[in-house]
Amino acid sequence: MKTRAETAAFQGERGAFSQKAVYQLLGPQAKVLPCVRFEDVFRALTEKRVDAAVIPIENTLAGSVHENYDHLLNFDVRIVGETNVRIVHNLIVLPGTSFNKIKRVYSHPVALNQCLTFFAKNPQIERVPHYDTAGSVKMLVEEKPAGAAAIASQVAAEIYGARILRRSIEDDHRNFTRFFLLRRSSWKGKAVRAPRTSAWKTSLVFTTRNIPGSLFRALSAFSLRDINLAKIESRPRRGRPWEYLFYLDLLGHIDEPRVKNALGHLGELADFLRVLGCYPPARP
Repeated sequence: MKTRAETAAFQGERGAFSQKAVYQLLGPQAKVLPCVRFEDVFRALTEKRVDAAVIPIENTLAGSVHENYDHLLNFDVRIVGETNVRIVHNLIVLPGTSFNKIKRVYSHPVALNQCLTFFAKNPQIERVPHYDTAGSVKMLVEEKPAGAAAIASQVAAEIYGARILRRSIEDDHRNFTRFFLLRRSSWKGKAVRAPRTSAWKTSLVFTTRNIPGSLFRALSAFSLRDINLAKIESRPRRGRPWEYLFYLDLLGHIDEPRVKNALGHLGELADFLRVLGCYPPARP
């Protein structure tokens, strides 16, 4: 029996790197719903307009996407998978445009800042921020501004009928973005298939009392049980100036006795604790 293709929401226009992450997580048959804002992605999922959502959570060069950490706390969703996407920035133009005609380049500010060597070698070209990488290619094709180019993915160039003039112009070729696959908290389906490894990741968020040593004691719940922490991120706690939420990724499955015991221990120390998801890690 043929299975129904799932629909996933992502932020950006068609051809964005997030769309590639959707296909890596759900397969090439997946349907997509592009959204203008990250908040729109979360709302599309919680309002049941899509089956899943895919969001970027951190980039190896630009760091964490802080807004999405906040949305993970504020919306009733859970993390069920992750993937890493290699970010390749291409200089894209309209067919027939030569390099010496380019006066300005449009793209997302993060993408522009990841191609600084290119702009240093070509100081005559102006950097122009745009809301989205793929959106800059869409604008280029629809509005045809004179002397303009865009920086985006190969897929964006193919979708909108533009041409890649220079490939891989990013400063650092080891440029990856980590994406989460989200489902509604009530979702009962199967998790993403685990790779051939015993490792799993569990993501959670907690707060502690603002007293000396509270964070040290909280983290000792994991160190005492030899649980490896893959990441820890602090975010301001809304309505509580100079207090923080701590987002944490640990290596282990929530059903493992040592992880269960660690979370029980942490629950005794924390003012607030929520598990955001348990999922197989992305392949290297």
